[in-house]
Amino acid sequence: MLKIATFNLFNYIEPPFACYDFDRIYDEQQWQKKQKWIRDYLAEHQPDVIGFQEVFSPDSLKALVAECDYPYFEVVDSADVIEDYIFRSPVVAIASRYPITAIAAVIPDGDLAVSMGLSSEYQFSRKPLRASIELPHLGTTDCYVVHFKSKRPMLESEDNELATTKAVLDAFSKQMCGSWGSSMQRGSEAALLFQQMIQRRLASNNPMMLMGDFNDVLDHDRDGILSHLTMNTLRFNSDPQAQDIVKQFSLQDSWHLYQHAANGVVASSTPAPRPATHYFYNKGSVLDYILLSCEFNAEYQRSLYEVSDYHTYDRHLINPIYERDSESTDHAVVQINLQLRS
Repeated sequence: MLKIATFNLFNYIEPPFACYDFDRIYDEQQWQKKQKWIRDYLAEHQPDVIGFQEVFSPDSLKALVAECDYPYFEVVDSADVIEDYIFRSPVVAIASRYPITAIAAVIPDGDLAVSMGLSSEYQFSRKPLRASIELPHLGTTDCYVVHFKSKRPMLESEDNELATTKAVLDAFSKQMCGSWGSSMQRGSEAALLFQQMIQRRLASNNPMMLMGDFNDVLDHDRDGILSHLTMNTLRFNSDPQAQDIVKQFSLQDSWHLYQHAANGVVASSTPAPRPATHYFYNKGSVLDYILLSCEFNAEYQRSLYEVSDYHTYDRHLINPIYERDSESTDHAVVQINLQLRS
C-alpha cells in the first residue's frame, strides 16, 4: 500500500525569522509545539509521500521529516526576503520514504502564455515542484506539488478612510477587479501547469500525481476556474482512439476514484459528503486536492493501483483543543491510500 498526503503547514517559519511583518514570529514554545503537531500527524498516519505548502524554512522542515523516517526531501525555490529577517512568498516542498531520482521547477511555456493573452515572461506565483520518485510496482512516478494563487485581490485600495462615495466605490472596484485578477492568475497557472504535465508524460510515459492547495474549488461539472484540470474528453471529436489518448493523459480527483469501486458502483451505500479542508468563518470549502493519472483508476484496464481510502484530517479545525492544536494549521491534511490491484 502507498499513502500520499498534501499538507499546508500554515507559515512554517523558524524563529527568529518572521513572515510578512516583524511581529509574526513564533516564540520557542510555540515553535516546538508546531513541530510536535507535525511529528504527531506523521507518526499517526504514516504517509509515504507528502507535498507541503507554506514553507519558509525548508532546512528546518528537512531536519524534522528526516527524524520521522523521510530520508528524501526537496524544494526548488526559496522564500523572498522583505528586509532583514522578514520573509514573504513561501514555497512548496516534498518529502518521501522512496528515492527521489530527479527534481525540477515547472516553467510555463512562454509561447503558449502569449497565445492565452499573457506575457511571454509569465511566471507562476509560486513555482510548482516536480519530483520523480521510484515507487513500488510503478517505477518512476512524477509527483507535482502546487500552491496556486490565493483568492486575495491583486488590487487593494490605499484609502482606509472611505470618507466619500468616490472612495467607497474606488475600493469596491479594486476589490472586484483584483479578485478577478487573482482568479485569472490561478486559472492560468492551472492550465499552463497541466500543459507541462502532458508534455512531460508524452516524453516519459511516467504516471502522474498532482497534489496541493489549489485555493479554489475544483468544479468537475461546471465551468469553474480550475475545471480544466480534470478535463478528459476532446470536444467535437467522435474518434474513439483520440478520446482514449486524451483519457490516458488526463487527471482524476482521488475523491471520486475512492467513491467508485472497480465495478463502477459507489463504494459505500450512503457515502458521506466530501469534508471541507478549509473554513472561512463558518463556511467550509475543499481547497486541497490529490489528482491522479489513469494508472490509479480501477476502471482503466492497465491500472496498477486503486484508491482504497481517502482521509481528511480536520479535528483541529472542527473540534480544536488549545493545548494540542493552537499551533497547527488552518487547512485539513488530505491523505489517500493506494492499494495494489489484484
